[in-house]
Amino acid sequence: MRRRVAGGAALVVLLTACAAPPTLSANDGRLQVVTTTGLIADLVRNVGGEDVNVVSLVPDGADPHSYEPSLRRARDVVYADAAFSNYLLLEEHSVIKVLDANLPDDAINVSLAEDAVKYAAEIIPLVEKVNLDTIWLGLRVHGRGEQYGATRASDVLLSATAMTGPGRVVGYITGSFGDPEVYFDSGDGFDAADGYRDDTAVLPADAHTHMSWSFSEPGVYTVDFAARLQVDSGAKSMPIGATTVTFAVGVPPEDAGDGRALDRGHADVTVDLDGGDLDLRYDAEGGGEHSQEELDPAEVVVDVPAKALVEIPGDDRLGFLGRPGTPVYQLPQAVLGKHIHGEIDPHLWQDVGNVMAYAELIRDTLIDADPERALAYRERADAYLAELEQLDAYVRDTIAEVPERRRYLVTTHDAFGYLAHAYGLQVAGFVTPNPATEPSLADRRKLVGTIRTLGVPAVFLEPNLRARSSVLTQVADEEGIDVCAIYGDAFDDRVTDYVQMMRFNAEEIRSCLS
Repeated sequence: MRRRVAGGAALVVLLTACAAPPTLSANDGRLQVVTTTGLIADLVRNVGGEDVNVVSLVPDGADPHSYEPSLRRARDVVYADAAFSNYLLLEEHSVIKVLDANLPDDAINVSLAEDAVKYAAEIIPLVEKVNLDTIWLGLRVHGRGEQYGATRASDVLLSATAMTGPGRVVGYITGSFGDPEVYFDSGDGFDAADGYRDDTAVLPADAHTHMSWSFSEPGVYTVDFAARLQVDSGAKSMPIGATTVTFAVGVPPEDAGDGRALDRGHADVTVDLDGGDLDLRYDAEGGGEHSQEELDPAEVVVDVPAKALVEIPGDDRLGFLGRPGTPVYQLPQAVLGKHIHGEIDPHLWQDVGNVMAYAELIRDTLIDADPERALAYRERADAYLAELEQLDAYVRDTIAEVPERRRYLVTTHDAFGYLAHAYGLQVAGFVTPNPATEPSLADRRKLVGTIRTLGVPAVFLEPNLRARSSVLTQVADEEGIDVCAIYGDAFDDRVTDYVQMMRFNAEEIRSCLS
């Protein structure tokens, strides 16, 4: 077992003299372990016990999808003997980059959700809930770029480099709490001198993201895109390809030529790392990459219909779009909230059987890192697996007490597919809170219709999102139904470990739906 920082490890995140002392230490006799989330840290502690010193990059109560790691936690990484992430693009890319860039060369680095498949973990596809009446246009990276030497910490840079049209184009993402992040904006031009820095979206390999697109005037637009791959922070980016996408905004698609009109479903401007170019992937029914066809952007037109005309909300955070009340044509985000992900649902732990696979993988990893304590790791793992087996039965039996016709979940966050799949529930709908953009009347009608048609007696909010979940709480109040708690990604003062979390969720579901 290593007791020093590997000589080749470089601390990528700059530290200041006033940074707090690290929690991990080269002088600690225990195995030093860093995890991305508090939930994974809890699993490691149950298997490692007193023989491991564990810290998490993402603190309890924070959202792993968006959290930026602190300097102190970045300092911890260089002392780690082993690291555990969930991955499948669950964590914010900056968390993965801090972990992978600062981890010593001889440390063990495990992606639990990906590697646990060998221990019989069951994975399910991430199904998009695309219910918009216009096309959803996102950004995608196809492939991992291994032929270029890319890793999961590499960056794919997709830049808007030029635009033609009668008005202004803005491409942006609205975060879960309403804070926007602008990716492209033609209003201030495109600056090749700085590498189009202010008009560039950064994505991990094999990922995609939702986008909103705003057009200030009707007419035909073209937007030029170019892609680069940056293998690591010290490498020069390499060009991957370029393309042009045509939009018909508030005018018939025929005005933009004889290209095929894309007017519904799901499309992505796609950086193809395997093929080394840019294309457009499309599925009229809104499926994922597995069902998308590859199209040449020169042969299609993205239809932004007249019904896409909306007024800019009176929110200062959206001031970059223009004055409140000004009409713009907008293709909205299909799922609100910054949400960069892959094709597999990463929330495996909502099925206790998958966490049993995690525990076995953690056990074997700790033994590889610290073989002298192998017997202790095995004994603790056996005890924890027995506890998890009892937990699995308890969750199943508890939820089974809910009448079958009432086993519907309406939640704030699409994190409960595994819970539904494993324990006989159905996810009837989810709403990601977004105070900056008012939901349409059609969206509210659909939500109310779902609740009334299914006779849903309660909706479920994650505690760390409750204060800003206005849409779902308002509808629940209007319909006279309960608002109950459910835990997805993070612990808090009330729920402090995985077993407690799953028991709480099962009991809350039984209480609120029965």
